[in-house]
Amino acid sequence: QVQLAESGGGLVQAGGSLRLSCVASGRTTYNMGWFRQAPGKEREFVAAISRLSGSTLYADSVNGRFTISRDNAKNTVFLQMTSLKLEDTAVYYCAFRPGFWMADRQKEKSEYDGWGQGTQVTVSS
Repeated sequence: QVQLAESGGGLVQAGGSLRLSCVASGRTTYNMGWFRQAPGKEREFVAAISRLSGSTLYADSVNGRFTISRDNAKNTVFLQMTSLKLEDTAVYYCAFRPGFWMADRQKEKSEYDGWGQGTQVTVSS
């Protein structure tokens, strides 16, 4: 059974950067995704990466500002966030999705089998 643990969240000023990490235990060769949930809002897709890093996918709202990557030797997935905006404030979750990479499904939270506990990112003005 895969367990995920996120870290790296915190308080940052608008325009700043943060790097989130997600460490996986157990079998880790899955497609991975990052989602976020702001207060009073639905959990939304942020980014995804295929098992061997050959494919990545981003939400329009973060494309060009965030970069997802992974180090399979360390069972870790990263989310590098730059040019942060107030609207990026949320709890960020990583998740794993078994099976083949399918871009249209990587954006759907119902497609993911397991989630971490989340890490809070707060962007201040």
